[in-house]
Amino acid sequence: MQLADISAPDHNWKGARVLVRADLNVPLDRGRITDDARIAASVATIRELRNRGAAVAVCSHLGRPGGVHSDDESLAPCATRLAQLLSTRVELLDDCIGAQVQARVEGLAPGEIIMLENLRFHAGEERNDPVFARALAAGFTHYVNDAFGAAHRAHASTEGVAHLLPACAGLLLAREVEVIGGLLDRPAHPFVAIVGGSKVADKLPLIQSLLERCDRVLIGGAMCFTFLAASGDPVGTSLHEGPEAQAMARQLLESAVRLNCMLELPSDILVANRFANDAELQVVPSDAIPNGWMGVDIGPKTSATYREVIADAGTVFWNGPMGAFETPAFAKGTRAIADAMAAAPGITVAGGGDSGAAVAQFGLVSQFSHVSTGGGAALEMMEGRVLPGVAALPHRG
Repeated sequence: MQLADISAPDHNWKGARVLVRADLNVPLDRGRITDDARIAASVATIRELRNRGAAVAVCSHLGRPGGVHSDDESLAPCATRLAQLLSTRVELLDDCIGAQVQARVEGLAPGEIIMLENLRFHAGEERNDPVFARALAAGFTHYVNDAFGAAHRAHASTEGVAHLLPACAGLLLAREVEVIGGLLDRPAHPFVAIVGGSKVADKLPLIQSLLERCDRVLIGGAMCFTFLAASGDPVGTSLHEGPEAQAMARQLLESAVRLNCMLELPSDILVANRFANDAELQVVPSDAIPNGWMGVDIGPKTSATYREVIADAGTVFWNGPMGAFETPAFAKGTRAIADAMAAAPGITVAGGGDSGAAVAQFGLVSQFSHVSTGGGAALEMMEGRVLPGVAALPHRG
């Protein structure tokens, strides 16, 4: 799947006033950005448009202000950081719609960059209100969507505006769709997926889709305990889901056999007597977790097995940590997967969210083929679902 993007030769950006939907939904701690990866990811598209003579207004949401203005969720820190990354002035407007905003947009000079205030200060954004979409589009000549992390939402800034202005994808969005679309359409085999996280119920459609496409699916994280419980194995005090999710797990195990896909569970587990970095730890077989102990990571034998599978794979897709990696004592399994993928000769893709955070935390982003910027959007694409923000844009071919 290929989207028409800003690099297409038939696009003349000189003198254009472009509304760029970016994903600047970054984590803040008392107004300080703790991870600027999403802002940095937006730079290439903004710089390319500017270099080709366009004026750019960047828009985004931040947090969940619920349709009311909140100083704590202002995009001011994002404007400051974007200006630093671009080495130019980025003016933050007081709002994202209205007569004053439109007048400022219509007065933009080529190469000028501004930022509109948080889209979610208006309830019409999340409702995809056509009145709000028209107000947001006012004064612009073109629209560019570069917010892959929000492309699975049919909001005014991701779907509505795309029908009101000449539209195309930014470089980031186009790359995300190309890479993840390639996993769905033409993966190099063996195609291996690694799925972690906490809940089988949350990832049931993803795992089912992967079983239909992959040669092997490796399970880790807290969800493995739901699979183990579904098989009648003791799980101690490990986080796991109840009978309904266990029934789902059994269905997935049956689907794997029917689809001739190997769905593999950990053979050993790191368990702790309490959830703390200084807890007492031991490694036990996955079918022998003792009472009063909780699983916190995959064990060393499982890590070694998974590393071998990754090394032999043509394509590897990873979503979800293998354990509670935020706690150093429980991070070895997740680190083993990240290191194995970084060293693997095949195509390696991390599906955003906690997986992307782990790869960044370990300093391995540059050693992956691709680390997605959109956890939810990446998962929905891998499930085979159509993303509204992508469907609204023109495609090549």
